[in-house]
Amino acid sequence: MRPDDILTTYARIAAGFDRNRDKTLFERPWLDRLLAHAVGREVLDLGCGTGRPIAAYLTERRAHVTGVDGAAEMVTLFARSLPGATAVQADMRGLDLGQKFNAILAWNSFFHLSPDDQRAMFPVFAAHAAPRAVLMFTSGQTAGEATGQIEGEPVYHASLSPEEYRDLLAANGFEVIAFTPEDPDCRGHSVWLARLRPIAAKDRPAPRR
Repeated sequence: MRPDDILTTYARIAAGFDRNRDKTLFERPWLDRLLAHAVGREVLDLGCGTGRPIAAYLTERRAHVTGVDGAAEMVTLFARSLPGATAVQADMRGLDLGQKFNAILAWNSFFHLSPDDQRAMFPVFAAHAAPRAVLMFTSGQTAGEATGQIEGEPVYHASLSPEEYRDLLAANGFEVIAFTPEDPDCRGHSVWLARLRPIAAKDRPAPRR
């Protein structure tokens, strides 16, 4: 299984994924933390899938969600489920929406990228982050690659080490709020929550005279 097969796989299984995806919202405590730390309600959901249940829950909490997914079939279902949200078909790698968001979420999506593509995503996160924006993503708990299964199809997963994630976050202007590896209260998901650091006064551009 290769990381480049992910989008075609999700396009093929979109209907079954939407039908069978766990909608008990076990992710809710982390989503609530995301919103509690966000200074606004503009949310970028990377690898949004069909929007159920995560984007739907965020919308119920008065967020305006922009969902991005590279699989057209997923985006179609997302738009159908959440007509008030913004649906964008695009690969998150190299994404450039020309817009800033108060919260950026990559739940169970970012970890389908290769290690090098994951490293390249941190400038993408920063480019879409409004001042004091929060970022949340799931990863593995150690560096490595693995093959999982969704709807009977093999899917690629990868993770960097926690130390490298911390370094990449810091290098791109984020400070870690929380990292819980294999959170027992979230079905064993390893979850990162970070915030874009404010620009120090000495680093701000001088005002024009």
